[in-house]
Amino acid sequence: MIDIPVELAETQSKFLGEAGRAFIAALPGRAADFLERWELRRTGPSMYGMCALVLPVERADGTPAVLKLQNPDEETAGEPVALRVWGGDGAVRLLGYDEETGTLLLERLDPRDLGEVDSREAVRIIAELLARLTSVRAPAGMRGLGDIAARMLDAVPAVSRSLPDEGERRLLRDCAAAVREVAGEPGDRLLHWDLHYENVLASYPADQREPWLAIDPKPLAGDPGFELMPALANRFDAAETLWRFDLMTEVLGLDRERARAWTLGRVLQNSLWQVADGEHALRPDQVSIARSLLAR
Repeated sequence: MIDIPVELAETQSKFLGEAGRAFIAALPGRAADFLERWELRRTGPSMYGMCALVLPVERADGTPAVLKLQNPDEETAGEPVALRVWGGDGAVRLLGYDEETGTLLLERLDPRDLGEVDSREAVRIIAELLARLTSVRAPAGMRGLGDIAARMLDAVPAVSRSLPDEGERRLLRDCAAAVREVAGEPGDRLLHWDLHYENVLASYPADQREPWLAIDPKPLAGDPGFELMPALANRFDAAETLWRFDLMTEVLGLDRERARAWTLGRVLQNSLWQVADGEHALRPDQVSIARSLLAR
């Protein structure tokens, strides 16, 4: 029997409607199919994230792994591509992939994440991982930051008018102006795009491979400056914003003005998503980060 967490079912239904409910209904059969097809033995209870069911398993040769079952879409389609390019260097290893269903077999990691680490040390770890992950060129066909930036800029006039606060409207326009300065050179590095504290896990066992590895990329081709926001916003501390930004740009060897512009681009992206979800005020942490960077 495959235990389907109620929270995963509710999330899939809320965001994907009938398609999400169909995915949940198919999960027990899909899990059983891949356990048999890839000769896997379950070794623990189901785990889950926003979009996936994860089963701890053991391969026929005794190697511990996890089976990740998810709905294939633009983001999940890029995950195995990025993991193959990285080849385990700073990221979880890909052991198997089914293109039709988006199902992945991954190296098992320890569930400990950076939420258990001192915040300054956590930022340093993320910076060092990003320096390695973004050192490679994105493969051909990967979705690009240039297209994303163009769509964001097109959406700004209508979205800014919907915000009741003039200060927030001006902030959104300032972020858009910064993005326009760099949009013509969006970059070609392979980006993770979602390297927050919970997407960095410890090796399993802890003394093997590397101390920390990235999981769950939402990859795209672009400028590494677009990668910094999660480490600024996680365990947010306004007094730490510029220290974190300076550390990451130094470790990654980034031009600070370009990194500043692309980080303001992440504020813009997050704010556009927020308004699209029906919010009428920007998140305080995003406003604070943007104002700190704009004031430099």
